[in-house]
Amino acid sequence: MTRKALERNRLANEFYTVSDGEELLDFLHHRGAYAPPALSPTPGLILLDLNMPRMDGREALAAIKADPDLRRIPVVVMTTSQAEQDITRSYDLGTNSFISKPITLAGLIEVTKVLGHYWFQIVRLPEPPAKG
Repeated sequence: MTRKALERNRLANEFYTVSDGEELLDFLHHRGAYAPPALSPTPGLILLDLNMPRMDGREALAAIKADPDLRRIPVVVMTTSQAEQDITRSYDLGTNSFISKPITLAGLIEVTKVLGHYWFQIVRLPEPPAKG
């Protein structure tokens, strides 16, 4: 549904998906199936679900924000949870935003429209660190 919502908003950015937190870290570190960096460019924004198999979103978020090469990538937690403990823990781990995922496609389209406008048109982010 998220992919469909992003497409409906005609966001020009490339959109990549992974199945779980371990695959996300492989993508970010260019490991395994993602070893060629062309297959796994550094994202400008990560939309993170807390309820992923193997390594959940909380563990993945902690790993991303603890890594000096990854911590500047904005992470937006977008999940079905509305639990205060998930919101608090996500911010404690360094999320940039926490969004309770709408249950309808129309709601998700509106949320992704606002996200796209905010993160890709309004916010100014630092340049990625030079690889060397």
